[in-house]
Amino acid sequence: MIIPALDIINGEIVRLYQGTYSKITKYGNPLSFLKQYIQQGAKIIHLVDLNGAKDPKTRQISLFTKLIQTISPTLKIQVGGGIRSAKDIETLLKSGATRIVLGSMSVTQPKIVKKWFEYFDPNNLVLAIDIHCYSIKHCKVFIYGWQKETNLEFNQIMEEYYSAGIKHVLCTDISKDGTLLGSNISLYKSICNSWPKISFQSSGGINTLEEIKTLRNSGVK
Repeated sequence: MIIPALDIINGEIVRLYQGTYSKITKYGNPLSFLKQYIQQGAKIIHLVDLNGAKDPKTRQISLFTKLIQTISPTLKIQVGGGIRSAKDIETLLKSGATRIVLGSMSVTQPKIVKKWFEYFDPNNLVLAIDIHCYSIKHCKVFIYGWQKETNLEFNQIMEEYYSAGIKHVLCTDISKDGTLLGSNISLYKSICNSWPKISFQSSGGINTLEEIKTLRNSGVK
């Protein structure tokens, strides 16, 4: 499945080159893009609050609530960026979001986040793991909107949450993200083979329909 992903800063759709906030391209009003995707047959949209990802105090709550309520239930919606509490999750689900994407906090406070997988339906939660791969077996996890590298590896996070019942994982290779230079196909083949029961979403660098076909064959959902 193709999931259009819209990153939003200060109310505008943006593209960051390799996750760098200083290398930004602006595209304008998110609502117009959402309407275009509806017309083109999209079934699910991924919305990212990059203000919130960088600093939860600056989350664009009113804007995202408006966007969700405007297009739901026409489209299913994944929402991420700055989610820090069970109340945040509950509010977004009640507003019409289909899945809530959990990023930085799943790395910094795993005990709390694993409880959310018990409290909420795991099908409504997506574990977002942002990584920079120095090799296929050496992928470091980044947090806070790709601003901080941790000492953790991708597989360590997967092992932490597998027993908690995760169903969906969004894996972004930030070295590819925003470049339009192609996806890290070998990475996704490797992780799909290692964790066959998980529904993986790939993100970063995708630029052609042929590449999407190749990603499907890698095991990505």
